[in-house]
Amino acid sequence: MFVVIFGRPGCPYCVRAVQLSEQLTEARSDFKFKYVDIHAEGISKADLEKTVGKPVETVPQIFVDKEHVGGCTEFEQYVRDNQLLAATV
Repeated sequence: MFVVIFGRPGCPYCVRAVQLSEQLTEARSDFKFKYVDIHAEGISKADLEKTVGKPVETVPQIFVDKEHVGGCTEFEQYVRDNQLLAATV
């Protein structure tokens, strides 16, 4: 499983998504993630909209195995629904 998190500095939801991904990395040998700082990479919301396929108002925007799952809340739900961590997120 490979997760890509598009986020920006100072975003609390981006921090939560990265922390959850770090927990998953420690707990699972089949989990890897990459954090992409949209400001450092020069990625605009319009660029993200092209990738996501719909309007983007917030970050993070998270992809699991190239499939868009949404933001931090949706990612947390995805982890719960698929029981990726022993403890509830």
